[in-house]
Amino acid sequence: MTDTLDTVAMALSSTLVLTGVVVLGALELLDGAPYGAAPVTNEAGEVIAQPGVDPAIRTGLVLAGLAVLALWAGYRALVPAAESDAPADADPATQ
Repeated sequence: MTDTLDTVAMALSSTLVLTGVVVLGALELLDGAPYGAAPVTNEAGEVIAQPGVDPAIRTGLVLAGLAVLALWAGYRALVPAAESDAPADADPATQ
């Protein structure tokens, strides 16, 4: 059984990670070559191409999603799950 905090944490972390990886990755593909994380320069040192989305933004979104997931895991480790209506010593096979 999940409560509201579980649902919010899972939705927020998955949204952040998927935005950083899938959505911004698709934008990079649509932006065209080059696909590198650093600007491309010519022999004179002039920038001739750069990434469409700053790699620090993509990395930040993914790390924020993982941080939310880690905080939620810590919460679940410290707060016990809700008890069901059945007594603790009851055998589920006999019910």
